[in-house]
Amino acid sequence: QVQVVESGGGLVQAGGSLRLSCAASGRTFSNAAMGWFRQAPGKEREFVATINRSGRNTYYANSVKGRFTISRDNDKNTVYLQMYSLKPEDTAVYYCAAGRNWDTIPVVTPSRYDYWGQGTQVTVSS
Repeated sequence: QVQVVESGGGLVQAGGSLRLSCAASGRTFSNAAMGWFRQAPGKEREFVATINRSGRNTYYANSVKGRFTISRDNDKNTVYLQMYSLKPEDTAVYYCAAGRNWDTIPVVTPSRYDYWGQGTQVTVSS
């Protein structure tokens, strides 16, 4: 079992940057793929980025590609989401999730992730 806790959210102006962190507990962290999702008010939860267990493979939603970077440190049981050039449409609650590892086909469906954090709010002002 994996427990995850997100941090690093906040209020930032458009064009600014933030780094989200997701601290995970449990011996299976290094075997799990990790994903970031977000949910804006009145909208469904959507995929943002995922990284496989080794950290060698990543995949991004088109809306954040080139602006966001996902990474992980298996020694620290932590996954990060570095966000640059933030836009007002990036405003949402951001969730970290752990799921079964993938090697070549990234997993982007929320239901494929088993363990979720409580979320951290990111607000981008125009």
